[in-house]
Amino acid sequence: MMMTRLMQAAMVSVLLSGAAVAQNNDYKGYVLGPDDSVQVIVYGQSEFNVTTRVKADGSIVMPLIGIVKASGETNITLAKVVTDKLVASGYLKDPLVNVEVGSYISRSVNIAGAVGQPGIVPLDRPYHALEALLKAGWVRSDGANYVYLRRVGQPERKLEVEQLVRGDANSDPLLVPGDTLFVPPAETFFIYGQINAPGMKGILPGMTIRQAIALSGGVSASGKADKVGLVRGSGKEIDADPSMKVQNGDVIIIKERLF
Repeated sequence: MMMTRLMQAAMVSVLLSGAAVAQNNDYKGYVLGPDDSVQVIVYGQSEFNVTTRVKADGSIVMPLIGIVKASGETNITLAKVVTDKLVASGYLKDPLVNVEVGSYISRSVNIAGAVGQPGIVPLDRPYHALEALLKAGWVRSDGANYVYLRRVGQPERKLEVEQLVRGDANSDPLLVPGDTLFVPPAETFFIYGQINAPGMKGILPGMTIRQAIALSGGVSASGKADKVGLVRGSGKEIDADPSMKVQNGDVIIIKERLF
């Protein structure tokens, strides 16, 4: 239920951020690089049309006019470069050129871990972390409530999913090519003994042992909520205060009531 509410809030946030991108005058379009594919169309002059891939040196080869530098250009600026070459070569006087990007390869981010569709997300436009996660199918139910952002040359950054969804600009960074978003498995605890729904459970933010007991259906008729054992890490079992915060890997034992 909590993840569903977060998902709904995320969709609203993306709609708002999409409007913000549309109003961002700093974005001039996708910048081409090696392995991107483009379709160049010269209207009314099909002999110049070509669908090709940007080579490792950043160039494409056009019919008749030869090598054209494409890397570092957008589809709009590349269309102008081709136009100028056609005119300068004397082939056409006033050509109408259009360039469309076929595949976005050179600028992408990696989405890994507990998401619906892990893989490579092309940066065909500016993407924030929230948008990229949604494009990858969002965080799965067995995923953590935080995401790691790994960027070359910078320390790993931990992003809280709830803050991403709330639309805090400082918590939802703009991604750059080469970034990796990794969603680890959810942090869990184990609870057994005199409890109605024993087993492994996911840890919610700030969860206490008392809340863990409630999440697990409450104590059984023969149990006592304030008679709790706790095993943490490789330590021995201790008596636990129900107000203690639950940690990853905790084992909570609800003991039997003494009549």
